[in-house]
Amino acid sequence: MSKLSHIKEINTNGLILLGCGKMGSAMLQGWLEAGVLPSSTTVIDPYPSDWLKSLVDHGLKLNQDLPSRPAVCILAVKPQMLGDATPQVVAIGGGGTVFISVAAGTNLHTLHSLVGEGSPIVRAMPNTPAAIGRGITALIGNAHCSQDNVAMAQELLSAVGQCVVLEKESQMDAVTAVSGSGPAYVFHLIETLAQAGIEQGLPEELAMQLAKATVGGAGQLAEDASDSPSQLRVNVTSPNGTTAAALDVLMNEKDGMPALLSRAVAAARKRSQELG
Repeated sequence: MSKLSHIKEINTNGLILLGCGKMGSAMLQGWLEAGVLPSSTTVIDPYPSDWLKSLVDHGLKLNQDLPSRPAVCILAVKPQMLGDATPQVVAIGGGGTVFISVAAGTNLHTLHSLVGEGSPIVRAMPNTPAAIGRGITALIGNAHCSQDNVAMAQELLSAVGQCVVLEKESQMDAVTAVSGSGPAYVFHLIETLAQAGIEQGLPEELAMQLAKATVGGAGQLAEDASDSPSQLRVNVTSPNGTTAAALDVLMNEKDGMPALLSRAVAAARKRSQELG
């Protein structure tokens, strides 16, 4: 990640991170690498990791008093913990501090009620590959956010991968169903592909190695290639060959992958709406 254009503002006024689990730690590491100063960073976390504690020696403030007018406050606690955690930061609400929430399923209306009237709030949906800097995050700002507020959030969230800005909040449920929950679908694909290999006579360890490398490599190729995934599929499929035989099964309209994934994503979107 390149240096943040808002780095001076953040380092002058401060950054608050409420919650520093796996996602919070991944983001913090990216921000520090981009030039955010540990001495400008305040982390509130009841169970800090050894890595987080080690940053105190470099000036990071851990579970200390908050700056009065920080540039940004990131809400990185679990959704069910927001109600208990946000009173710690509500005093800075309603002013110039931009709140960024990565709590899944918590809408802007709810966030507004938690952090105070008039607060600029950005709701974001990252996914778990953010832990290795390969995530993708969708975000949307509320009516109190300026373009500059959204740009700051986009830069910060780009610390853990790609970032896209949504046109409307209602799209967030579909985003959750596709990219938020999507890594689990891919992990299950790896599981089932490895198991299928075992059923065809491969040793378990070898089958898993082949499945992981195949899915990981194909995903990277899909991102890097100029061809569409559809064209890439065609490129690897010889007429009447082995891949074609498999795709005849996978692409069956009645019970194949297109219909199955469509139902799965629809179910995830519905559940996201219920939780929101």
